[in-house]
Amino acid sequence: MMRSQNPEPSASSLNQGGSVVLATSPTMTGVAARRRGVLTMDGGIPASAKFRHAIEFGSGDALRNVIPLPPAEAALDDSGYSLHGTGPTAITCALGSPDAVLGEVTRLSPTVVWVAPREPQVDTSEARTFPVYLSFNGATIGPLNGAFIRTDADMPHAPVGLQLVGVTLEQGREILAFLADALRRGVAEPAASALPVQDTIVDPERIRSIFSAICASGNKGVLRRQGRVVRMVLERFHAASGQLEWRTEESTPDWGDPAYDIDVIGYNSAYRLRAETGHGEGDRLFTTLPAQLFRIRHRWHRRVPAPEGIRARFHHPLWREQGLMRREVLDLSFSGLCVRCTPQDLMFPGLLPPLIELELGDGQLVSVRGEIRYVSGVRADGTVLCGLSVLPYSSDEARWVRFVSQTMSPATRTSEGLVDQLWDLFNRSGFFSLGGSSPEEFEELKHNFATLAKRAAEVPQLFCQAVWPSERGIEATLSFTKPYRHAWLGHQVAKRPGKPPPGVQEAGQIMRDIYLRTFEHPQSDPDFHWVIAYVEALNPWIAKAHVRYAERQMATGAGLAFTRKIQKMKAFSHELSGRDHREFEVGPATAGELSLLAATVARQFPTCYVESLDLTRDRLDMTPVTQKWKSYGMERERSIFVARRHGIPYAAAVMELGQLGANLFRLLDNTRMFSLVEDGTRAYSALMDAARNWYLARRRPSFLYLREDEGGSYVQECGLHDGPDPYMWIISSKLVPDFLEHISELTIGRRGAHSR
Repeated sequence: MMRSQNPEPSASSLNQGGSVVLATSPTMTGVAARRRGVLTMDGGIPASAKFRHAIEFGSGDALRNVIPLPPAEAALDDSGYSLHGTGPTAITCALGSPDAVLGEVTRLSPTVVWVAPREPQVDTSEARTFPVYLSFNGATIGPLNGAFIRTDADMPHAPVGLQLVGVTLEQGREILAFLADALRRGVAEPAASALPVQDTIVDPERIRSIFSAICASGNKGVLRRQGRVVRMVLERFHAASGQLEWRTEESTPDWGDPAYDIDVIGYNSAYRLRAETGHGEGDRLFTTLPAQLFRIRHRWHRRVPAPEGIRARFHHPLWREQGLMRREVLDLSFSGLCVRCTPQDLMFPGLLPPLIELELGDGQLVSVRGEIRYVSGVRADGTVLCGLSVLPYSSDEARWVRFVSQTMSPATRTSEGLVDQLWDLFNRSGFFSLGGSSPEEFEELKHNFATLAKRAAEVPQLFCQAVWPSERGIEATLSFTKPYRHAWLGHQVAKRPGKPPPGVQEAGQIMRDIYLRTFEHPQSDPDFHWVIAYVEALNPWIAKAHVRYAERQMATGAGLAFTRKIQKMKAFSHELSGRDHREFEVGPATAGELSLLAATVARQFPTCYVESLDLTRDRLDMTPVTQKWKSYGMERERSIFVARRHGIPYAAAVMELGQLGANLFRLLDNTRMFSLVEDGTRAYSALMDAARNWYLARRRPSFLYLREDEGGSYVQECGLHDGPDPYMWIISSKLVPDFLEHISELTIGRRGAHSR
């Protein structure tokens, strides 16, 4: 059964000449730009972008019964290709008859046309459909059925949009043939493709680190010079001389004379350098280390080759007569696929296949919905490559995340069934001794931990507990949990001491694999904005990988990272302070006090702290988070108490509780206290005793107090016990690709086998 907020329009409405009015406005280049609100289609059915992605189908048959979709649903209104041809290389559009030319087409797909009109004013008030003709290079397509998209009619020469309705299969072939010709002539480009983001790296140590990593990983590069292209790899980085040694497999490479423009691929970035000097020797090219490096971020999610035999099957959203297509999947990520298609499949950017079934082998299927983002030119073998952004249906979300995670990090796996080995790793690595603890203190949590480990693999929406196994046991582990609305917590990292197992050549391979597996996992979550961790900087690896990275990002002033030393202090629920608190009244915070607390925290802490910990006014109670954990049968709770003196709020305690076993140090059972007046800390002991009773009522024998200030006399008054002083570490999800690039450089660079 199909589920949506509104009924799906029937296919029969397409050929009845109904009005099609889209709530969009064109830009100066003729590109539709969405306004707030919905897109009104035939019969007044909303077709907002949110609505498109909310539709779900209980079965493939239910979906296929409504194909073909209406054009506004089958393709984005900004789909297709941008055109910039003039004169004989321009596609023109005519209305009513082939001779009534409206102007040159600036964007085109089988579902939408945008035109730069030749006349200053065009009457777009006509609501019905009417004949539309497209002409290019002496050929004409039409009549097509089209209707005006609402436009800024008051502006002279305002771009005019036309929604095409009921385009036949043959007409679709003709339109895409026009576009293929325009692509060959260099006057068209995919409209849906996002431009890469570029930044400049000038720090010499950073540049050396990047090239050390590229050299060790063997990634490919391309030299471009005066129309020549030479494909090559960075064979060696001569550290002493700062010289880069490139190698090509071409038998007679034409290196030419410098300067050289070279592109090379890193972990998930393309780097570009300009080598002003250099020389070739046979299959080798020698250049100097550049003083600056341009980085072009080309993917948010890392893509990897798909396992052999993976197929995608789907119907064309516009033309069901094409039949069921079954195409090879070449690579994938959490949010994308590359599929090998044929020109006859009639794919184009912006097309929205509402159901794609991925055949994973052994009879397993995963259902996703997608958008075509890129279509290559015809390759030598007669095929085209289609890049899609995809989103799994909720019923298949867990299976999709597990499949992609395992494909992207095949050396790792989730920990269910390996709890005893994982417990042994914690013992061997010294994890149980952190902060002065002892292994015996954790035995009571082993059952809860084992139970949660089994559940975690089934709930990737909240957990990722990854391990790197070998024949001698588990080599390393790192876990992620989602305790807040927009933030994931990285925790419980441990690695077996000593030499790596046989067969592992790189010292950093294990840590790199485990970091990639866990830090990429939250990227499948559309609500993912922040990563939080509490890291022990006494460990040199942690200090370099986490603390130094965050400090470097903080120095930019962009507000995307935060780190500072705190103290994790332990409080026992039965151990009251014994102090007289009669001057204070302690109770749940009122609405006004919650607003005061949110404002106080916002003044005292950076935005990333406030946002990641759900300390904004609208998220203080964490209700959506609590409900989500509860839907999976797990505990997650927050309460806020305020201490008042003569009715004046002095201080607030934010108390949180998490599922037992989610963190072995009970990190989710934590309390923070905030002073609301100048001497508010005098109320802290009253709040701490109230917190003890709150945890006691929930059968928690102890909890953590996260001290984020300079401390003072209140620490002793509250009866708190000293604990470790880690760094609180926060980075934006926007930095995760860059952070993983940083981890890749640190770990690959440690090998150094190809550097001299």
